[in-house]
Amino acid sequence: MQNRRWWDAAVIAASLMVIVALVVGPSGTSGVGVVIAGAALVVFVLSYLLVARPALTSPRPWHLPAFVAGASVALAGGCAGEPFFTIMLAIAYPLTWVLAVGRRRAIVGSIFIALGTFVGFALFAGILGGGDAVIPALTIGAAVASFGLVFAIAFGVWIQGVVAYGQERARLLGELTAAQAEVEALSRDRGAAMERERLARDLHDTLAQTLAGLAILSERAGRQLDEGRTDAAADSIATVERLSRDALDEARAIVSRTAAVPSDAALGDAVDRLVDRFRAEAGLTIDLDLRLDSAGVLSRESQLVLLRCLQESLANVRKHAAATRVDVRVSAEPDGAARLAVTDDGRGFDVDARRDGFGLEGMAERVALAGGELEVSSVPGGGTTLVVRLPATPADRVVAQ
Repeated sequence: MQNRRWWDAAVIAASLMVIVALVVGPSGTSGVGVVIAGAALVVFVLSYLLVARPALTSPRPWHLPAFVAGASVALAGGCAGEPFFTIMLAIAYPLTWVLAVGRRRAIVGSIFIALGTFVGFALFAGILGGGDAVIPALTIGAAVASFGLVFAIAFGVWIQGVVAYGQERARLLGELTAAQAEVEALSRDRGAAMERERLARDLHDTLAQTLAGLAILSERAGRQLDEGRTDAAADSIATVERLSRDALDEARAIVSRTAAVPSDAALGDAVDRLVDRFRAEAGLTIDLDLRLDSAGVLSRESQLVLLRCLQESLANVRKHAAATRVDVRVSAEPDGAARLAVTDDGRGFDVDARRDGFGLEGMAERVALAGGELEVSSVPGGGTTLVVRLPATPADRVVAQ
């Protein structure tokens, strides 16, 4: 609607200029010329109102040829009566390019507009009737028509290029917006997948191990009761109660996504409790060598990763190694990094063989996310050694120093 108002204003302004030229124009314009030019102006305005103006909002295939025909006739008659009627070219050419679908139709329409203008000047020369005036009139008409045509085509092509550029930018913007929406969707999906992986690792490394220990201790307590060893059974049941509370704390920690290490406990205490638990569950001989100032070397997140790696390593020894002795070494390196080494005298395995489950794979992912390194060395029948190295953060190094 706003576009049509601008065109209305332009047509009114151009029409008023023609009217002023007809009323106060040069005396050379005859009464017949004024009448012809006035009638031509009416034809042009009607062509705009009845054809071009509706086409601005609801274009039809016949709108362009109808307007070009009306405008060409109006220009021929108008220029025949008053050469100043060429001011209407400022309306005719742009409207032709606006209504045209494609450059070829716009150029053809512009040619007809130019021919109408030239015919008008030829008729004007005939109306004057003077031999000396014919050549100048035709020359001026040819120049006006040619210049107007060239300018209209050049300007129209440029405008179409600008419009095409804008449309291409709009298309690219739409594609970019769609791509951004797709990236956001993929990011959400990736976040959900990572959260599922985290839950799977946490469940495997915490609750699954604790529940496995509860099952072993419960079976042991049952055997001890059957054998009449009530004191030993009571100790096993007490351990079951303690592990059950630990499992509840671990479940709450997974839900709240916080570390399952008590805030007032140092890493050394947590390692001691974990080793004691596996001693009780599996009956293993575990030699612990702890040389790590946990408060000054590792952040809480790194402590949790180290503790989970130890827990998973001991669980693997209990389930797969058939070992009798395990050596656990936790130490601080000169650069502030923490090092965990777990060595057993079990059956070992082929480290290159494919393994199912979340054990070593989940452990490797945890260590990698913490910026650390994990190395496993083992040979069938020769035991297994697992080494985890976790770097300290810059702030941790300052505290350690």
